[in-house]
Amino acid sequence: MLDTRFLRSYAWCMEFQLTPDQEAFVRQAIASGLLRREEDAVKEALSLSEERERTLAEFRATVEESEASLARGEGRAITEESLQQLAGGAAFEFSGANRQF
Repeated sequence: MLDTRFLRSYAWCMEFQLTPDQEAFVRQAIASGLLRREEDAVKEALSLSEERERTLAEFRATVEESEASLARGEGRAITEESLQQLAGGAAFEFSGANRQF
């Protein structure tokens, strides 16, 4: 059995290399007050990456649902004519003809 008590008190550390441009960017962000420490840059980058992954997961789920909807026959055919009708309706909407004040 592994005794993990010592792991709780051990400070985990990661090391990584930034490109010179990335280092300059972080230094500038600290100098301007945008960040307080180098660690803040890493935390912000990870936060943005997590948000991007959540957004991509939502987008992929939407695409999958759209494909399933099409497979069930719930789609609508888009033709040159239907696009022109749609564009004509949009032009009418924005022409001011049906504005309400």
